[in-house]
Amino acid sequence: MHLPDRAGPWTLEEVLALGEDTSHRVEMIGGALLLTPRPGVPHQRAVRRLASLLDAAAEDDVEVLTSVNINLAGRALVTPDITVVHVEAAHGDNAFLDAADVVLAVEVTTADTEVTDRITRPALYATAGIPHHWRLNIAPAPHLWTGTLQDGAYATTADLPAGRTGRVEAPFQLHLDPAGIVRPASP
Repeated sequence: MHLPDRAGPWTLEEVLALGEDTSHRVEMIGGALLLTPRPGVPHQRAVRRLASLLDAAAEDDVEVLTSVNINLAGRALVTPDITVVHVEAAHGDNAFLDAADVVLAVEVTTADTEVTDRITRPALYATAGIPHHWRLNIAPAPHLWTGTLQDGAYATTADLPAGRTGRVEAPFQLHLDPAGIVRPASP
């Protein structure tokens, strides 16, 4: 993908018209483009494993997707690492889903995404009314934080450090140890 020589502001339609970028994740927040490097192996491993756990725990009325574009009322187009959506919303050939279709947005945090994953994204998701938000930190030690939307912000529902199996209750129940999600397979 070649970015046009312009500063913006960008619209949802203009960002979608850019096409796929194989070296960056392209998102839009408040009319500004946000480019982040494509995730590395540890990040991809964590996304795949956590998505599998979510898929096994999920009810039939939702679908677990990875790297799907979410439209936040036209003001932002973001791509959570994992998104759990109402199953009806996942039908068709959409370039994006709307925030109203999202049950859970999950970010797997690395050094490249720490600021946006800890500050920007939770605020955007809360403003859009997404009921649940999780953040899995890979380094310096694996750690899973989960939150449920209450009074316009996410209230902590689980705070799981590595090395201890813990229980997450919402939006569905599962037991996990964050260390197992990020640990490389044995050679």
